[in-house]
Amino acid sequence: MTKFSGTTFVRSKLFAEIISRRGDQTLRKAIEDHPGILAFDPIEDLLISPEAWNRVAKITDSPRLVFAHPEILAAAPQTSAYYRGMALLSRKRVTQNALNVTSWEEGKQTSPIRPDKALKVARLYNAVICSIIGGSSDWSLENGYRNILATMGITLDGMFRNHIGDMAEELVKGRLLDWVREHDLVPPGDPPDGVYRLPDNTLMRFGSEPDIAFERDGQLVATIEIKGGEDPAGALERLGAMSKSFAETPSSCINFLIAGVITPEMRSRLDGIGIVKAYELDDMSDEKKWNAFAMEVFH
Repeated sequence: MTKFSGTTFVRSKLFAEIISRRGDQTLRKAIEDHPGILAFDPIEDLLISPEAWNRVAKITDSPRLVFAHPEILAAAPQTSAYYRGMALLSRKRVTQNALNVTSWEEGKQTSPIRPDKALKVARLYNAVICSIIGGSSDWSLENGYRNILATMGITLDGMFRNHIGDMAEELVKGRLLDWVREHDLVPPGDPPDGVYRLPDNTLMRFGSEPDIAFERDGQLVATIEIKGGEDPAGALERLGAMSKSFAETPSSCINFLIAGVITPEMRSRLDGIGIVKAYELDDMSDEKKWNAFAMEVFH
């Protein structure tokens, strides 16, 4: 049977959820609803080629849906993601050739965008968009929309790689909470302090260092550390950080580790530590292994 990483399923679920929201349509509406008449002439100032302009004019009477205009970028910075997608550019490439637009696209831009910066970014987008249009004999507006969705996927993948640890943590914590609820081990609802009381008066606490702690009568009885990184090169570094956390627990405490990857060297060192029960994150996507893990934790 083919073995898939647990994060493969998390990634797919996340991407499907975000793309299903069709943020591209929201950005398109913001562009369409921008008030006033935009002055594109002279198009050369915006690095729009006459050939591309004429081809787009035959497809739509709203050139703003294809070509970036600095007034729109300044008024609605998040539309940068739309035009960047149309141009099939990564944020990194935009930063290298113009400037960093991350704060624009994530809605974190707090100060007004200077006209010269908006123009610089618009020119980059238009130059690349014109190149794409000129290099295709049958380019259509639908092609551009597909480019936007494809770029969204690439951006999401980059975000996932940067935040894989947080997402793995959320995955495991969510599944554990679902499991205890399904087995009626906690009352309905979420306590305001985020601490769940199990039937034997054990407290299940979600936090950090450790990610999940179980306490009884004020004593730490079990911990779970979650490290979702899948890069083998950083496995030993992650193990070092976890070892310090486990070393601070009482000798009677049972420590569980859920790791995105466990290399042979890492496994050898874990065996040497002897106080850790290690699982791989892909075990969380296997129902049989997951139930075995949950049973071991709660029994």
